[in-house]
Amino acid sequence: MTQSMRKGVEQIDWAAVRPVALDAALAAVALVVLGWLKLHPGLDWREEAQPAVHALLAGHVHSFLTLAPIYGASLVLRAPFLLATKLSHSGDLAVYRASAIPCLMATGALAVWLSAQMRVKGSSTVARVLVLLVCAANPLIMWALKWGHPEELLSAAFCVAAVLCALRERSIAAAVLLGLAIANKEWAVLATGPVLVALPRARIRTLLIAGGVAAALMAPFMLATAGFTGQVKAVGTGTGTIFHPWQIWWFFGSFPHPHPGLFVFDPNFVYRLPPSWLGGLGHSLVVVLMPVLTALYGLVRHPRAGRARQDALLLLALLLALRCMLDPWDISYYWLPFLFALLAWEVVSTRRAPMMSLVATAVAAWTLQNHFAFDTQAAVFLVVSVPSLLALAVAVYAPDAGRRILAVSRRVAAPPESAPASS
Repeated sequence: MTQSMRKGVEQIDWAAVRPVALDAALAAVALVVLGWLKLHPGLDWREEAQPAVHALLAGHVHSFLTLAPIYGASLVLRAPFLLATKLSHSGDLAVYRASAIPCLMATGALAVWLSAQMRVKGSSTVARVLVLLVCAANPLIMWALKWGHPEELLSAAFCVAAVLCALRERSIAAAVLLGLAIANKEWAVLATGPVLVALPRARIRTLLIAGGVAAALMAPFMLATAGFTGQVKAVGTGTGTIFHPWQIWWFFGSFPHPHPGLFVFDPNFVYRLPPSWLGGLGHSLVVVLMPVLTALYGLVRHPRAGRARQDALLLLALLLALRCMLDPWDISYYWLPFLFALLAWEVVSTRRAPMMSLVATAVAAWTLQNHFAFDTQAAVFLVVSVPSLLALAVAVYAPDAGRRILAVSRRVAAPPESAPASS
């Protein structure tokens, strides 16, 4: 070891490094356990991404670009990990696991970052551990891996990190992260409004940089495939016949129909088909609502103020919740970005343990599974999600009113004070 290296090691503040290393170790263990349990190529991976990955590993770049799904740019971001498997002549299982490594690493990095913010605030060890577990040991991570969509983790981490960077006035970092998130998965465009709300300045530059990053990653697919733009548009504006019970449109569907065998192989389960008028409404409505809700936030909350800027994370959580509720394709892992945004907001806004995120994770893990017949599942989902969405909207747009309502409800629920005894 040279003298300069020795001096550098001696200057490291090991007291500050040690807790970060412990957090990173805990997050890594949690993610390795989840990954080991569910890191097997899911149906979507085999049908959508695997042919393009095989072409990439064989060195056929043009075939890779033409075979790639609409989130092909995500495979470009993960290409170094995919190509590393070629050196060891690995099979499909190892290739899929390699594709998930950067997604799990991004999730772990977000968990450590949020835990570090709690430590700076002087939060308890229990609170910091809960932050790590909600982010890195979330059961919805297993479902994303099970269905073959580890890129959902990557976009979730990028979106939340972009808003966090914007809150710190790091506009270039926020723009790059936002652009990477949009290129990785198109729904990340919903984070554009919250990022702009969180930034006090340089908003136009941020938009230009984010658009440039996303365009640079997606341009090869547009140039190689004449119909790529049309494919993206078709997926963005059309929902086809996919229709799941965890969304607000379920009871508008035609009934009954035999179950198509996607999730439950039980002939007693009946299935609804989407109404013809729904079309692309479920996918496009939330994209249309994003600028409207962001503009309303700017009018009502005046985000130049510190607390209003922090609540940009809550606005992101609201938009991501709407994305799930309005999407006829809604499935369990779609809620993961919402939970990350809610967790980040709790970390930024309070020193306490993230109980809201913990409860939301537990409720989502129970609600978004096939416990009952589809109509019952849809009813339970609506009973849980609609009041929660309304409460979230009140917290975003009228936090003072929400606090007054809570104060009144506590007074009403409190037992009456006993009358003082007379002398």
